Amino acid sequence: MTATDTVLRGLAGIRDWQQDCYRDLHEHPELSHREFATARKVADRLGDLGYRVRDGIGGTGVVGVLANGSGPTVLLRADMDALPVAEETGLDYASRVRSADGDGHEVPVMHACGHDVHVTALLGAAQLLAEGAEHWSGTVVALFQPAEETADGARAMVDDGLADVLPAVDVALGQHVLPLPAGMVGTHAGPFLAAADSMRITVHGRGAHGSMPQSSVDPVVLAAMIVLRLQTVISREVAPVEPAVLTVGSIRSGAKSNVIPDRAELQLNIRTYSEKTRTTILDAIRRIVTAECAASGSPREPAFELFDRFPLTDNDVGTTNRVHGAFVSFFGDNCWEMPQGAASEDFSEIPTALGVPYTYWGVGGVDAAAFAAAAEAGRVEQDIPVNHSPNFAPVIQPTLDTATQALVVAAMSWLTPSG
Repeated sequence: MTATDTVLRGLAGIRDWQQDCYRDLHEHPELSHREFATARKVADRLGDLGYRVRDGIGGTGVVGVLANGSGPTVLLRADMDALPVAEETGLDYASRVRSADGDGHEVPVMHACGHDVHVTALLGAAQLLAEGAEHWSGTVVALFQPAEETADGARAMVDDGLADVLPAVDVALGQHVLPLPAGMVGTHAGPFLAAADSMRITVHGRGAHGSMPQSSVDPVVLAAMIVLRLQTVISREVAPVEPAVLTVGSIRSGAKSNVIPDRAELQLNIRTYSEKTRTTILDAIRRIVTAECAASGSPREPAFELFDRFPLTDNDVGTTNRVHGAFVSFFGDNCWEMPQGAASEDFSEIPTALGVPYTYWGVGGVDAAAFAAAAEAGRVEQDIPVNHSPNFAPVIQPTLDTATQALVVAAMSWLTPSG
C-alpha cells in the first residue's frame, strides 16, 4: 500500500461530516466578497485540525498552513463564493437565500458553480493530510479564496500580502467540478481555460423627438451598426485555427418609443487563449467602435471600460504530467485528458504572483447513469444542467469522494513519503 493509499484510508471516516458540510454550504451561499460565514467555518475547521490559520486576506480569504518536516510546500486552492442565481433544483437543501449585491440590489443567491464542492473537498483533504501526517513530509497550504466569480478575489489576496504569510511554495494545485460523469477526473497540459475580458462601451448621440430623426444622431442605430461590424472580428481578423469568442451580451439605450436617446451602452465579453489574440481583438473593438462613431457623426468620443478580467489558465506541462500520472495510477480509466474550455478562472493569479508552476483540473459531478442516458439520446446539452444554471446540482457522491481524493493524490505526488 502506498503512502497515498494509507492517507486516503481515512476517507470513510469523514464522509458523513463532509456531506453535512456540503449541504450546509449549499443551503447558505454567500456572494463574492461577502463569504463571511463560509470563511469562519473554514477557519474554525482548519484551526481544529492543527493548521496555522490566517484569515481576512483580501477581505475574506483564509489560509491554513500545516508544516510537517522538510520537503516541498504544496498549495491547494478552493474558491468560496456563490452567484446571484435563483435555485430551481428542488433539493431539500436548496438555497432560499437573498442578499444585497455590490450595487445594493437584493438578489437570489445560489452555489450554481460548485464552489461548495470545492470548499468541502479541500476541507476533507486538509483533514486527511493532517491525520495522515506520519506518512508524508513537507508543508501543505490550504487556501480558500473569495470572489472568483468577479475575477478579483485571487488578485485581492495577492495585493493584501498573501506571499508574506506563506512559506516558500513549490507548486499550486486547483480543481473545478464540471457537468461530466461523477467519479471522473480530467487534466489538460498547456492553455486550458480562456482569458476573459468584459468591456463596457458608451457611445454618444444627439437626442431628439422620434418624429424628427433628422435632428438627431441616433445612438441606437449606431449601436446596431457596431454589433454587426463586430461580428467580423473573429471571422476576419483572427486565424481560423486560433479559438476565440466575442459576444455582445447587453445593449441599453432609451426609455420611450418616440424619444431618440442621446447615448447607448454596450457590454461585450471576449475569450482568448493567447496574449497576441487578446490584444488583436481588443484593438479591433476600439478601432471599429471609434470609426462607427465617426461615421455616424457622434458628438463625443466613445468611452471604454474593461472589467471582470480573467487571466489565461495555462497549465504547466511538467506539473500537469506529474499529476496526470498520479491520477492514472489511482483512478485508472476514470482519468482522462480534457479539451480546452472557454470558461475562465482567476486561480492562476496566485501561482503567477508567487512565481511557481501550477495545474488545474476538472472533476465530474453528474450522475453517471443520467449522463450516459443523455449521451445515448444525443441530449447532453439539453438534459444536463451546466455551471451557472439554476438547476446545477452535483450529485453528492461520488463527487465529494473523487474531489477529495484528487486533492490528496495530487498533493502526495509532491510531498515526500515517510514511514
